[in-house]
Amino acid sequence: MKRVGILTGGGDCPGLNPAIRGVARTAATCGWQLVGLRDGWRGALEGIERPISPTDIDDLLVRGGTILGSSRTNPYKEKDGTTRIRAGMEKLNLKALIAAGGEDTLGVAAKLFKEGLPVVGIPKTIDNDLDGTDLTLGFATAVQIVSDTLDRIRTTAESHSRIMVVEVMGRHAGWLAAYGGIAGGADLTLVPEYPVNVKEVLAAVESCRKRGKYYSMIVVAEGAKLLGHDGKEISEASEHAVDDFGHVRLGGIGERITEILKKEGGYDARNTILGHAQRGGTPNAFDRILSTSFGVQAMKLVEAGDFGKMPALRDGKITVIPLEAAVANLKTLTAELYDFAKVFFG
Repeated sequence: MKRVGILTGGGDCPGLNPAIRGVARTAATCGWQLVGLRDGWRGALEGIERPISPTDIDDLLVRGGTILGSSRTNPYKEKDGTTRIRAGMEKLNLKALIAAGGEDTLGVAAKLFKEGLPVVGIPKTIDNDLDGTDLTLGFATAVQIVSDTLDRIRTTAESHSRIMVVEVMGRHAGWLAAYGGIAGGADLTLVPEYPVNVKEVLAAVESCRKRGKYYSMIVVAEGAKLLGHDGKEISEASEHAVDDFGHVRLGGIGERITEILKKEGGYDARNTILGHAQRGGTPNAFDRILSTSFGVQAMKLVEAGDFGKMPALRDGKITVIPLEAAVANLKTLTAELYDFAKVFFG
């Protein structure tokens, strides 16, 4: 029986397990045996197998996270990375490899394909910043979590006439902040793509007060750019350490805005950082369907020998695009969506 490997890289998110299930079910109908690889590209480098049993498959649809484990290991930061992945595939007798991940994981997959490895991708990230697909798996559930959080915090904000600042993920793209802010009724949303001045933040809060609303909800992406009165950026990374893909860990912008609201506006302001809660837990119905569809299509690509590609959602339909196209450019928040969100600012 032919064997195909699957790995999940980068941060976990709702929908990975349903995608694995979709691959497994399709593999079985095509006469392939699915082999799990532990901890992302680390498992591929070292040939570490994680068996996927029929019981695993039955339960995967409703489980968050990933049963395969994950890591941010970058094979191109490892000595003889490509050679070791080839050796790992040979060790496990794998005829193909499916990698589920975001821009970093799929960026590696695209490079490996160029070097002759039979690789297929599955687009996963709650940031929704992969090009070529309208939505990535995990995004819809993360938006729901942000929206639900705003619903819960709103009652406290209203009861105490407070300004509640909610910091969400989004290093370079503000899709999660914008969608979450719109769904949760935020009075202001800050995103990486469109810098906002301190004066605009204070003006939005004051606008709420003038119309009789004595509380405000502000959503801010972790990579949002906040400008001071002098026009210079005042947000900064909370740590300077970087991962294997060169990303600085961000965070702290929500607290910075909260302090400004207190000191310059005299408001009672509180900060909430959603952190890992955004990508944890059970996938919602939409993500279960999308993830399953991606998994099924990915395995169909393997069966057809159509490597170097990934499934994508475009105009409501599942299609296929080259991995290289998916990672060539970061998909950032459109001006149209941000203008839509701005209708409700203040």
